[in-house]
Amino acid sequence: MLRPAYPITTHRLILRPFAEDDLDAVFMIQSRPDVAKYLYWEPRTLAEVVAGHPERMALTTLEEEGDGLVLAVELAATGELIGYVNLMWLSAEHGGGEIGFIFHPDHHGKGYAAEATTPLLRLAFEELGLHRVVGRLDADNRASARLLERLGMRHEAHFRQNEFVKGRWADEAVYAMLAHEWRELNS
Repeated sequence: MLRPAYPITTHRLILRPFAEDDLDAVFMIQSRPDVAKYLYWEPRTLAEVVAGHPERMALTTLEEEGDGLVLAVELAATGELIGYVNLMWLSAEHGGGEIGFIFHPDHHGKGYAAEATTPLLRLAFEELGLHRVVGRLDADNRASARLLERLGMRHEAHFRQNEFVKGRWADEAVYAMLAHEWRELNS
């Protein structure tokens, strides 16, 4: 079980559970076509963002497999919500997890996603004791692939036309890191 002490802070960022008053910022992210381009969903309406917000706010602990953390990422200097990161506990038996991230395009290319995702890898390996963490993405999403590589994850698989998404067959790329690789990177 993992109940992180919130907020989680980095040099420039604050990671925290979502709050009721985050709706406008989440809508500003999720309603953008350029954000939804490589995701399973189309740009979301305000009603869709509102409907998903209670679940987003509740995903704050990992008590058993299937649970997830979804954390708002805000700039420490301004308090602006710029994106969110997630950690899912996929399997207790196999010690598996998955990370993900979504950021407003105005904040791409500044290292924020790597800075926000690194604490999730630390939680996964050092606190929850996972053996393996993956990142799955549309193989056309080269920016996210480069981020996973910068985090130290290795490209493990490329599944051709693996899923039918938004009217087209999409390739899926899988990146992964093992606990001993995390320790080696951080020793």
